Amino acid sequence: MTTDVVKLKTTKDIITYLAKKFPQCFSVEGNAKPLKIGIFEDLANQLAEDEHVSKTRIRTALRNYTNSWRYLHSVKVGTQRVDLDGNPCGEITQEQQQHAEQQLAESKAAAAARAAERRQQQGADEAKETRRKRSSARTNVPSRKKRPATPAKQTQEKRDKPATAPLTAVSAQQLQVGQQVKVKAGKVPVSGLVKEVERDEVHVQLQNGLTVKVGIAAVFVAKQE
Repeated sequence: MTTDVVKLKTTKDIITYLAKKFPQCFSVEGNAKPLKIGIFEDLANQLAEDEHVSKTRIRTALRNYTNSWRYLHSVKVGTQRVDLDGNPCGEITQEQQQHAEQQLAESKAAAAARAAERRQQQGADEAKETRRKRSSARTNVPSRKKRPATPAKQTQEKRDKPATAPLTAVSAQQLQVGQQVKVKAGKVPVSGLVKEVERDEVHVQLQNGLTVKVGIAAVFVAKQE
């Protein structure tokens, strides 16, 4: 009786799997080791008959692994790259270290910007709630639902509100590499270019140069009138 093979899909599960199969090369915590240039081909050959992972999933997991802060910190001049068995495969150069430092700085800046946006939104929500409570306390009248705007007010609100192109959801089959899309990573959708499409995930390069991986549900295109 045969058992069904469990397909690994998430980056975390795949890296954990690779760390068990190649412990001298990959790790899930602690210091990471710089990897041999071209190690994807070695992985593809070694795991060609492995039904747990696909080449596409391995490529995506490997990209996320080498873009992680833990890995980028390991790319230092003089440090040896390793192959799947942990054998040395060439030293890190000054140029490679500088490139890793630039990637690390950009990634940290993007994370800081997202954190600042969350704090700003939280502060605005708290201030709004404080004003509502003060207003309710002054009047000593329970808060009431806002009355529907009159037709004249609705017309004015539409006139004052900046026009934005309506967005529509898409499926993975409708996306193409290089296509302009909108990514809903926060409250305001941001523009980007499709770099890679998987079954339920999309890699999008944002205007600031950072590439992010999001679910297909977070990707939209401008609706055609």
